[in-house]
Amino acid sequence: MGSSLSFFLNPRGSVDVPPANPGLGDLPESCVASVMVYLNPSEICSLSVLSRGFRAASSADFVWESKLPINYELLIDRVFGGVDDFSNNLCKRDIYARLCRPSYFDDGLKKVWLDKGTGRVCLSISANGLAITGIDDRRYWSRIETDESRFQSIAYLQQIWWVEVGGEVDFPFPAGSYSIFYRLQVGRSSRRFGRRICNSEHVHGWDKKPVQFQLSTSDGQQATTQCYMKEPGKWKYHHVGDFTVTGSAANTKVKFSMTQIDCTHTKGGLCVDSVLICPSEFTKRLKRF
Repeated sequence: MGSSLSFFLNPRGSVDVPPANPGLGDLPESCVASVMVYLNPSEICSLSVLSRGFRAASSADFVWESKLPINYELLIDRVFGGVDDFSNNLCKRDIYARLCRPSYFDDGLKKVWLDKGTGRVCLSISANGLAITGIDDRRYWSRIETDESRFQSIAYLQQIWWVEVGGEVDFPFPAGSYSIFYRLQVGRSSRRFGRRICNSEHVHGWDKKPVQFQLSTSDGQQATTQCYMKEPGKWKYHHVGDFTVTGSAANTKVKFSMTQIDCTHTKGGLCVDSVLICPSEFTKRLKRF
């Protein structure tokens, strides 16, 4: 009798009875985690609040490793100087969260982060990290501190005949398609009595000839675009072009430039904030700004 009864009892001595109305909370953690692999990070975080089991499943290493770039260890080594120094026994979810926060490198001239929704790599280079013709001559250019900049500082052009702003980056981009943008503004903005205003005193010359943008990569990809500078007082992302990374084992070197070198007239009143490299699927979103 006793041995028969013990067959129906769990180790705590209570009877194992299947739930009358099973729900999502009754799913095994391993099953929930296997489904979460196919969701994006924001969906995983939303599901984690449903129950204790979902919260535990959302912390599984294999779930978040599938969201990290395939070469995330190379990325960590480039930015933080080593996987061991960075991770400090962090789980994959915490590594993902840490990489989503912008991290400065190369003496603070660049910063990199993962887009929270997709896990794709984004990288930005400050105006101080760009090669600007005439930047050391205060008659032409000046550096201005502002909270409107990604790096708290911009380069402001007062007047010059020859405009050339270029740069390059050598970075372990994961495989994928990327776009390059210059973040620029015609006119100098400031605040007066708490209101944002735009000073267009030095704005001239941008309606005569278009600005030309170019990029080239170490594997021979090239792109060229051009546009006129318009809409004073508004920061805009100007699309340079796209490039594709097919492997993730080595660095990709990308060179880029913007020029307006027609010396028949002077140009002035331009603010240069930064250069942004991001996944190409973000292009439509950025062109709205």
